[in-house]
Amino acid sequence: MWTGPRPVEQDKMAVRGPPGVRFLQWLGLTPCWDRQKVYQLWTLFLTFLCYTSYHLSRKPISIVKNELHKNCNTTDHNTTANCSSWKPFDGSDYESLFGDLDTAFLFAYAGGMFFSGHIAERSNLRYFLVLGMLSSGLMTALFGLGYYWNIHTVAFFVIVQAVAGVVQATGWPAVVTCVGSWLGRAGRRGFIMGLWNSHTSVGNILGSLIAAAFVSEAWGLSFIVPGIIIASVGVIAFFFLVTEPKEVGIVMEKKSRTDSYTVQAEQSTQHIPMWQLCNGDESETETTEVVDEGASLPVDHADSEPLLGEEIKPLSGGPTNPKAISFLGALKIPGVIEFSMCLFFAKLVSYTFLYWLPKYIRDEEDYSPSVSGDMSTLFDVGGIVGGFLAGTISDFTGGRATCCVVMLVLGAPMLYVTQVVFQTKPSTSTAIGMLAALGFLVNGPYALITTAVSADLGTHKSLKGNAKALSTVTAIIDGTGSIGAAVGPLLAGIILNKAGAGQRAAQWDNVFYMLMASDVLACLFLLRLFVKEMKGWCERCCKPEASTVT
Repeated sequence: MWTGPRPVEQDKMAVRGPPGVRFLQWLGLTPCWDRQKVYQLWTLFLTFLCYTSYHLSRKPISIVKNELHKNCNTTDHNTTANCSSWKPFDGSDYESLFGDLDTAFLFAYAGGMFFSGHIAERSNLRYFLVLGMLSSGLMTALFGLGYYWNIHTVAFFVIVQAVAGVVQATGWPAVVTCVGSWLGRAGRRGFIMGLWNSHTSVGNILGSLIAAAFVSEAWGLSFIVPGIIIASVGVIAFFFLVTEPKEVGIVMEKKSRTDSYTVQAEQSTQHIPMWQLCNGDESETETTEVVDEGASLPVDHADSEPLLGEEIKPLSGGPTNPKAISFLGALKIPGVIEFSMCLFFAKLVSYTFLYWLPKYIRDEEDYSPSVSGDMSTLFDVGGIVGGFLAGTISDFTGGRATCCVVMLVLGAPMLYVTQVVFQTKPSTSTAIGMLAALGFLVNGPYALITTAVSADLGTHKSLKGNAKALSTVTAIIDGTGSIGAAVGPLLAGIILNKAGAGQRAAQWDNVFYMLMASDVLACLFLLRLFVKEMKGWCERCCKPEASTVT
């Protein structure tokens, strides 16, 4: 994959790249095969690692809740033998305090998300991302240090959570923009980003397992270890993350297709699935490779299929720098508002489970905090599969909204079934199956909207190739969703805090009813786009000649 040390003629634009990559180029350790694929794969892998660490560092709080306030009525002997909760979470209002922690983080995260996209477009993405990761590591570890410093003031934990929410908002706009810069308008975007988006669930799983490993002995380590991990990954990103092709001397350029669609087909292109378009896209590209000797060799399209649906050309004279899009300009892009509101409710459901599922499992099944944390990872395992299949199917059908609607429609009754089944104290195998199926349906639409849909809208044809708009569009969609993510756990805490003696099961029922209603509302916001996609398919079935190339 890499050649040995030899003199390399550096591209002028490449000097702006990360120091680690520049050092490898200085040594002559440059890719000896398709440079595009090497850098695309590397960017996908490193951004995957970065956002995995983001989620890994925000997950421990849901595991540690069971240790901060222990359930002394459990049948677990290890817990009942030492049933002392951590002040100030030892009182009867502990669920309200937990809700305050979640709210402080999530509302700060939601507010920070809107600003972070605006800032990310106007700053060096690598510096922006690395600063956010180092700050996130510091705040995560600081929460855990409260254990060793013997802090029992709720204000300390709330402030730490709020600051953590702001710095955690740096991650998503940055990594999506990095991937979007390399992905272009790829025909397999849903498949690739559905697979890539598993970082959310992988991070949740790893965060749960790491936190569960320390929670019973020293819960402070449940935060300190993830904090060290995200900071370490941030250092790696500083040295090796290539945020855009021009940093390594290449740029994606398109030329207009000489052929054209008929008027009818052009008006309904957004409905046409990727696999029905010639060469998988609305335009084609020419490809040349930058070689070490400074020559440019043409690459035959028939012999070299681009990894992500785009081809590259060497820089010549330097690219023009597109202007960042305004907030209102991004809102005018068709579909941004609908998908943003859909994500508000979809993320409300997902994050309620993210923060309260271990507690729910412990209350219903009487598991220890460690086992409850491990069991909750099954929800994320189902989410990995759901996100991947949602992206793949939406690529094949061309219906992003339709795919989301179907999963949301199935998700609401699945929530009810899960609620009923868990009240019967199911077997471990049944509980595993239910949690995985629920994660599949809940996280599928959430993953699709935050990745492929955001990238589609951020590279909408009305933007005329302005890749910088992707940060703002992503921030609007995920920022709106993050408000829902803050509201969900907050409402769950308020509902559960009303539970009196023997009323806990009834209050959990109310939480599930809230989640079902949210699923239905998420579906309704996509109704217009769903109908539009269905009409587009019906028109092409009735008039197949209207979508042919003339």
